[in-house]
Amino acid sequence: ICRKLGLVPGMRLLDVGCGWGGMAMHAARHHGVRAVGVTLSRQQAELARRRVADAGLSDRVEIRMADYRDVADGPYQAISSIGMFEHVGSAHLGEYFTRMRRLLPPGGRLLNHGISRAAGERPMARGGFIQRYVFPDGELEEVGRVVSAVQGAGLEVRHTENLREHYALTLRAWVHNIEARYDEAVALAGPGRARVWRLYLAGSALGFERGELEIHQTLAVRADHGRSG
Repeated sequence: ICRKLGLVPGMRLLDVGCGWGGMAMHAARHHGVRAVGVTLSRQQAELARRRVADAGLSDRVEIRMADYRDVADGPYQAISSIGMFEHVGSAHLGEYFTRMRRLLPPGGRLLNHGISRAAGERPMARGGFIQRYVFPDGELEEVGRVVSAVQGAGLEVRHTENLREHYALTLRAWVHNIEARYDEAVALAGPGRARVWRLYLAGSALGFERGELEIHQTLAVRADHGRSG
């Protein structure tokens, strides 16, 4: 992702849905950027800030508990969004990408990384297992609609990559890990939640292996009168 974004020292990076801070810290440590990560989770923000401080990166990485729609201190030369896109919602795709464009200067890049449903697959069922127990209100889009939404917001799509088989392997590794330490998972989260995640991870691995689910990285740029950089 850092290579696709073309990160170089001194750039400002916005990581939307920064989770536990991994992307912001990696980009600051290995590519010399000044990074801002935003998350809606208090627990994520607190742990990410501790990790940043422990790594000695507090002068280069800031973690905010904020909605992406509240970020108003652009421009950022690069924006990453990793595993958050599933929570944007079909009705808000245009707003999401429009706000990303406004935060980018001419020549700035966006890398959007999100799970997609394959062409012909139905949307996730309202009230179904995943929506009820794992990702409330999560929605998956077909990659063609994502590309159209990106370009409809005034960004130019330069590259898209489907990492479906890789993610199937990742899920299989997660299944192996939870099986190997299932008693610990139960102790940490309780038997109900442990069962939910055991089933969710195994079922998702099958979905990616069968081609029912995909995961795309879509790279876009705010072109400057045709100059894409």
